[in-house]
Amino acid sequence: MNYTSTRGTVAVNETYALLHGLAEDGGLYVPSLFPTNCLTYNDVKDKNYQEVAAVVLSKLFPCFSEAHLKEMINSAYSDANFSTRDIAPLHSLLEKVSVLELFHGRTQAFKDMALSLFPYLLVAAKEAEGEKKEVLILTATSGDTGKAALEGFKDVPGTHIQVFYPTDGVSPMQAEQMQKQEGDNVNVTAIHGNFDDAQQFLKRLFVDKDTAEEVAAKGVMFSSANSINIGRLAPQVVYYVNAYAELVAQGAIHEDEAFNVVVPTGNFGNILAAYYAKKMGIPIGKLICASNQNNVLTDFFESGTYDMNRPFYTTISPSMDILESSNFERFLYYISGEDSERTAGWMKDLKSTGKLTVNEEEFNRVKANFAGAYVDDEETKAIIEQVYNSYGYVMDPHTAVAMGAYMKELEKHPEDGARHTIIASTAHPFKFPTAICEALDIKVGDTPYESLDNISAVTGVAFPKQLEALKSKPLRFTKAIDKENMKQEILDFVDTFSK
Repeated sequence: MNYTSTRGTVAVNETYALLHGLAEDGGLYVPSLFPTNCLTYNDVKDKNYQEVAAVVLSKLFPCFSEAHLKEMINSAYSDANFSTRDIAPLHSLLEKVSVLELFHGRTQAFKDMALSLFPYLLVAAKEAEGEKKEVLILTATSGDTGKAALEGFKDVPGTHIQVFYPTDGVSPMQAEQMQKQEGDNVNVTAIHGNFDDAQQFLKRLFVDKDTAEEVAAKGVMFSSANSINIGRLAPQVVYYVNAYAELVAQGAIHEDEAFNVVVPTGNFGNILAAYYAKKMGIPIGKLICASNQNNVLTDFFESGTYDMNRPFYTTISPSMDILESSNFERFLYYISGEDSERTAGWMKDLKSTGKLTVNEEEFNRVKANFAGAYVDDEETKAIIEQVYNSYGYVMDPHTAVAMGAYMKELEKHPEDGARHTIIASTAHPFKFPTAICEALDIKVGDTPYESLDNISAVTGVAFPKQLEALKSKPLRFTKAIDKENMKQEILDFVDTFSK
């Protein structure tokens, strides 16, 4: 299968796209010929998560042999990496609402679902391409991607990873997870700025030929672990396909019955993966895009205009504190009718004016698949409290945003209540101790760990062993730099391992 850029017509093979991440013209790689309607219930019936992954990913990466793909998948989704053999279990909250728990991996966030497999895909792609350079993974994070990428690439031969995160844009527990990261090939740096600042810089760097030549002379090349890389996005499709199979197996829906999906998202990758599952034949009905107060996506789904010219808010759901959603470009490509020239024009508009608008025909394609709603911090806390008091279930702030968006969409469209809905739960609640304490009126401790002990005592939720283990680990990465110094930080890191 070939992959092409959302902004151009040059086609590359799968392993090139996996290895390089971003296209040379600044666009994102998408399948030249998308495998539309290639999945049925019989393809995934009675299969475990690993087997479903092999079916789905063989459609997107047919370059890998069946045996090799299964080997990588089984290594990624092992008992060593996930605390439940179901990998992504469904928790029944209401008769028509299930919570898809995506936080049972090494870092208790949905990013583990892709970043447990992606390093295997990248190393395999590197070998297939005959690439001898050391690969430096450059990653911007709003909280969860960074730790998951660090854990995934920790001490993987031939790779190194540099993560940037905003000083005030992650929870204390997310910060500790990154600051205490182990591994000889990792570097973590905070920046005085927000996630968009870090992400925009890295996207510019990926198409900076002078810097690429400078590091190439030292035997190094850049790649990405953000979902701009198709190797990060593709494994996320799997858990929506698997959830569909589980719903049918449980008798919650019939095999040809549509179900809705609600996804809390800032960078748009997680909900785009659900859209990919739908395009591949899974009977997903409405995709509800849940946002926090940084509601640029909600406004787009209501108006057809994406406008970044607005205040940036730091919220209690920090992984969604994003105004420039990178994967949104792939979605625009599809609603344009896969018109790369049209997509390139939109991205030029976004860069020059901070906004873009789709036409009526394109907006009709949007509304045929998507809806959007947003929830502010006070509403988020109220939902955490309401769900716990009603069902004894503790949601993290991002999952609560999704629940709130579902409730708001249900008010506008009561008929949706007759259709089964999946809420994508993207993080373990213990990653956000202060928000949970405030929502449930539990005493906030002097440290995050004291707060978590208090939460555990009240709710009975067990302390995840990975977070418990953080207590005794030393801080390794405490540097904070101005965002203008990111390039120098990268070059300095390159000098520590380059030839």
